[in-house]
Amino acid sequence: MRLKPSVVLRLYSLCGILIQVAATKSKAKGSQGQFPLTQNVTVIEGETATLTCRVDQNDNTSLQWSNPAQQTLYFDDKKALRDNRIELLRASWHELTIRVTDVSLSDEGQYTCSLFTMPVKTSKAFLTVLGVPETPQISGFSSPVMEGERMELTCKTSGSKPAADIRWFKNDKEVKDVQYLKEEDANRKTFTVSSTMNFKADRSDDGVVIRCRVDHESLNTTPQIAMQVLEVHYIPSVNIIPSTSWPEEGQSITLICESKGKPLPDPVLWTKDGGELPDPERMFVNGRELNINFLNKTDNGTYRCEAENSIGQNSAEYVLIIHVTTTVALTSTVPSATAINTRDPNALAGQTTTGPDHAVIGGIVAVVVFVTLCSIILLGRYLARHKGTYLTNEAKGAEDAPDADTAIINAEGSQVNAEEKKEYFI
Repeated sequence: MRLKPSVVLRLYSLCGILIQVAATKSKAKGSQGQFPLTQNVTVIEGETATLTCRVDQNDNTSLQWSNPAQQTLYFDDKKALRDNRIELLRASWHELTIRVTDVSLSDEGQYTCSLFTMPVKTSKAFLTVLGVPETPQISGFSSPVMEGERMELTCKTSGSKPAADIRWFKNDKEVKDVQYLKEEDANRKTFTVSSTMNFKADRSDDGVVIRCRVDHESLNTTPQIAMQVLEVHYIPSVNIIPSTSWPEEGQSITLICESKGKPLPDPVLWTKDGGELPDPERMFVNGRELNINFLNKTDNGTYRCEAENSIGQNSAEYVLIIHVTTTVALTSTVPSATAINTRDPNALAGQTTTGPDHAVIGGIVAVVVFVTLCSIILLGRYLARHKGTYLTNEAKGAEDAPDADTAIINAEGSQVNAEEKKEYFI
């Protein structure tokens, strides 16, 4: 039996419809088994956020992005919300990516990507917006500050989200003993933080750089810093340094007056024993130095250096002791002469001109020593010549002599021409 052509065409059309229905059901089952994929995003306030929604398998089912208020932003490639900050980057059956520029804190929240299958499948992406802290400010600073005065410095910054961290530094050394305070701003999203540092000003703090550093994750690796340089005023400190530690008579000496203070001290004032310098011809001041030429015992005494600035006055003292060098030549019968050179340790500061002359005393002592040595030498020579010389008892007529001298006398008186025997005992 032959079929009519019209019947055959109808059979082909029916088969095509059945095939399309089967394919559609198969695709629907594949898309219904998969959820869209999204990812949370963190962005700094004022920067750009990118939201991406992906589907691996899709049968041309539509994708949609909605904001936290459930307002549609994009449906496929069609923009639904009039906001010039929101732009479409990519739209296909497998991906829908949008971009939000100049992000504000109000943009923070949960965004939804929807896949319009039966039923609709969704995925959430949370947009976190970081609030950037404002540039910190240091308050409570005064310049200059007096030594010993207590300072209270406060560093404050607002607008951070989450709350920022504040750290204090003196030069490069961190100060740990500080107070920290955190307060919520009126928008209930950001925070104002402050930190207070207390310390007593010391002269060592003069010129120190005080830094308040704000650390926050929105600042990446570049923290915000506020700086102040301390200026501390203090009374002078004075010290006298001599050019030599053993000043000797006839030499010169320079006394250097070191004075440090803030403000810089006025020219220093030199005095001796509470009065003016007694010999301007040998003693002259050059800046902070006192020079004394041709030292002698009258220069012994206490020298004072005074320094003064607008804060106060200070001084230092130095006791000068002149050491006298005495050279005495001793002569004797010995061919070579001996010279004795001694340092007189008894030269004291503050001696008057009525005191004994140490050179004369040294000469007298040397003469006494010389005379004593000569006397000992002469006595020794005398004893060496006369001690123990006598005639032995073998001399005639001296058998009964009580001692050697008597024997010699007897022998000389009785036997002038007799042969004598003498023994010498030295």
